[in-house]
Amino acid sequence: MKPTLVTGASGFVGWHVARLLAERGHRVRALVRESSVIPDLEVARVTGDLRDAASLERAVAGCGLVFHVAADYRLWSKNPDDLYRSNVDGTRNMLAAARAAGVDRFVYTSTVGCIGVPDEDQPVSLDEMAGAYKRSKFMAEQCALEFARDGFPVVIVNPTAPMGDHDFKPTPTGQIVLDFLNGAMPAYIDTGLNVVQVRDVALGHLLACERGRVGERYILGAENMTLGQILRELASITGRKAPAIELPYFVAYTAGVVTTAWAHLTGTPPRAPLEAVRMAKKKMWVSHAKASRELEYAPGPARGALADAVAWFAKRSQIGAAA
Repeated sequence: MKPTLVTGASGFVGWHVARLLAERGHRVRALVRESSVIPDLEVARVTGDLRDAASLERAVAGCGLVFHVAADYRLWSKNPDDLYRSNVDGTRNMLAAARAAGVDRFVYTSTVGCIGVPDEDQPVSLDEMAGAYKRSKFMAEQCALEFARDGFPVVIVNPTAPMGDHDFKPTPTGQIVLDFLNGAMPAYIDTGLNVVQVRDVALGHLLACERGRVGERYILGAENMTLGQILRELASITGRKAPAIELPYFVAYTAGVVTTAWAHLTGTPPRAPLEAVRMAKKKMWVSHAKASRELEYAPGPARGALADAVAWFAKRSQIGAAA
């Protein structure tokens, strides 16, 4: 069996994709930077950088499959161009290297933010993308679709809001859980997410590789929930109190403007990034019916994902005295 290359294996979703591939007998080769750590997982490491095309050519040589999961996932950056270099240029570099190497299948991890609500058939444009992260991911997805139209076997998956164990940084969605546990969320706004167990997302990647149609996009989600419902579910899991105050959107927006402006002055990430506030204005409630129909994707309930995230952060001792 040829090796399978996974980018982003030191991150949340990528770690789970690499773990599942290894469990199923794949010879996993993980593209990582020199300083990257992949805990609790034994895979072959190859050093490289998405912005270094030559390193990608070396990494993908001899591989049969590529899962390109890596991305610069930040809702604020002092230098937004960094996101475009990693997410857009890096994806184009990875696609080109994989095509030159003659890989059999390429699975690209996009995001539900690039999808029109409620499903893959809804038209959406770059102008509708709020902030550098979503814009860069949309442009990267368009690049993947272009390679697919040219005959390269690319399948795209669009995870929603994954939660669960091994959320190292944590991700912005995992930060919701961590803030709740640390008593750092006294209020919330009226927004909505589609919460999914990260292990289901990883399985969805493998199903897309095995059964997905070239050039198609598949939403990998589970359960549509308001932020208030998520917090009440966390309260039920932990026995803690859920925030009772719902802030009007204009208050959150004002906070986003002020804290983001201060962040640009200080270089310290804002507590409430304006990009995140803008994204929150729209409930990202979507359907994974296409993935269920074509891939036989069958995710579990959101409560299990939230419970796993709680257990993970507790195990990592990331819950402070305020909890």
